[in-house]
Amino acid sequence: DGFLYYAVDRCVFNSTDLKDIEYIESMYYDKLEFIRFSSSVGKFVGYTEYGVKNAERWNSGPELVQMKNEKERYCKHNVDIDYQAALTKS
Repeated sequence: DGFLYYAVDRCVFNSTDLKDIEYIESMYYDKLEFIRFSSSVGKFVGYTEYGVKNAERWNSGPELVQMKNEKERYCKHNVDIDYQAALTKS
């Protein structure tokens, strides 16, 4: 009984080139995605009234710069590791 907030970060890729990697962070409240950042879109997009308000605020603040850097900081490092592991298994 209660409400649950959680975020999911993911990297979608088909090579280790940075241009072929997409970073996505989705935030959920009570099983409903209310906001998402996608490096392909380059900004936050809100899906609920609360998400739209936060997207407007975060797209004009330091949060946007931080999210744009996550593709290289979070994805590139992990994709390099995962890609090599997948190649050695095939």
